[in-house]
Amino acid sequence: MLVYFRLLSESFRFAMNALRNNKLRTLLSLLGVTIGIFSIIAVLAAVDSLDRKITKDLSSLDKNTIYLMKMSFGPSEIPQWKREQFPNVKYDEYLYMKGAMTNTNQMGYQIFTKTESIKYGSNTVTDVNVVPVSHEFIDIQGLEFEEGRFYTESEANSAAPVVVIGDDIAKSLFEEAEPIGKKVRLYGQRFTVIGVLKKQGAGMFDNNDSSAFIPVNFIRQRFGDNNKGLINVIIFKPEKGADMDAYKAEITQKLRAFRGVKDGEIDNFFINVFSGFTDLIDGIISQMNVVGWIISGFSLLVGGFGIANIMFVSVKERTNLIGIQKSLGAKNRFILFQFLFEAIILSVIGGIIGLFLVWIIAIILTNALEFEFVLGLGNILLGTGLAAIIGLISGILPAITASKLDPVEAIRTGM
Repeated sequence: MLVYFRLLSESFRFAMNALRNNKLRTLLSLLGVTIGIFSIIAVLAAVDSLDRKITKDLSSLDKNTIYLMKMSFGPSEIPQWKREQFPNVKYDEYLYMKGAMTNTNQMGYQIFTKTESIKYGSNTVTDVNVVPVSHEFIDIQGLEFEEGRFYTESEANSAAPVVVIGDDIAKSLFEEAEPIGKKVRLYGQRFTVIGVLKKQGAGMFDNNDSSAFIPVNFIRQRFGDNNKGLINVIIFKPEKGADMDAYKAEITQKLRAFRGVKDGEIDNFFINVFSGFTDLIDGIISQMNVVGWIISGFSLLVGGFGIANIMFVSVKERTNLIGIQKSLGAKNRFILFQFLFEAIILSVIGGIIGLFLVWIIAIILTNALEFEFVLGLGNILLGTGLAAIIGLISGILPAITASKLDPVEAIRTGM
């Protein structure tokens, strides 16, 4: 065992000598490994960070939540031209389903609309995410308040001009002043602020900090139920333990009956389960990983050729030394491991440089963006392991060549 430690130490010394004595050649040879490891680990770290962000954002949401609408979360076998003919979900369908559905914990109605501006005095906040929803939304999404409250059922049904705003909007409009009870201007009308949500932070799919929640009936009265620029949704939150297949079948049966869809005709609506959306995201992330591996694999291939090249040159330069070592009793195995370890050490050095670059960029991006770019221990170990494997594969042929040299011929060739 002591012999192998000495062999490893000697190989490391030879690798360092190669770096010092042939800086440009070694740098160019290691560049491929550095770029390859950088590319793979950068992609994996970015995807892992994105996956972690999505998981965090979705952790507070019930994956069994169902969104009934005219659009599908994922790919559909129904042609696009036919999907475009599907009618929007109506408010009276929401009221009917609310009374007809069983095994339901909560049910709400939401309209997706474009962003607007909110004004208070001389202060204006633009690109506000207006969220017209029924009063049940607070229980469906589990909104938390810094102060104030959500609107009641009577306020929602009567389209009362009340609004619940996010933390960013409150600070931008009122600064240090008390927002509750203040009148803001939205859609050209005055709304009374009745609640301010707790600071949440930007999410991948929503940002309550820059959102304003208003009664859905206000939008219905203003734009009507058949406005093509709006997307209406009925949100179902089944009871815990409910059979999801049976629950979706019940939604289908009752809405088809309400709409008068005949037997043999396809459903003119989509039942989107939130878990299906997360599965779609997981699939996209997996594809991103595969694409990253394929693209980065070419860089690793080039890096492997670079390591092999520098090792063949190293064997040629040290032919005389190899002959002397063998004449003094060094076995083929010793020479083989010496060059093999050297190739691995050189490759790992290139990999470490690539990991260091990923770490630097991760710090820069995390500070510059509202996104935590994480270089995890698993990716560090993976990068180091990949570099070692590249070194092993690239160095095996030069190492075998060196170990099989005849000592007499090696000394004569090197003189």
